[in-house]
Amino acid sequence: MVVYSFDGILVFGLLFICTCAYLKKVPRINSWLLSEKKGVWGVFYKAAIIGTRLHIAVAISCLAMAFYIVFLK
Repeated sequence: MVVYSFDGILVFGLLFICTCAYLKKVPRINSWLLSEKKGVWGVFYKAAIIGTRLHIAVAISCLAMAFYIVFLK
């Protein structure tokens, strides 16, 4: 899979959101990585918030992307 294609960017974004949402549940990493809400480190915080608040939409998007990659691509 090429990272510079549109579906590669979508996969990267989904994996980034899912990873940040998972790391939000780990107490040590939550206090270290997700404490900043602004700046460059704020991207991790915002991705974690998107992953936790829109968990159903993110899960459906991950399943749809997996189906696309496995069967259609």
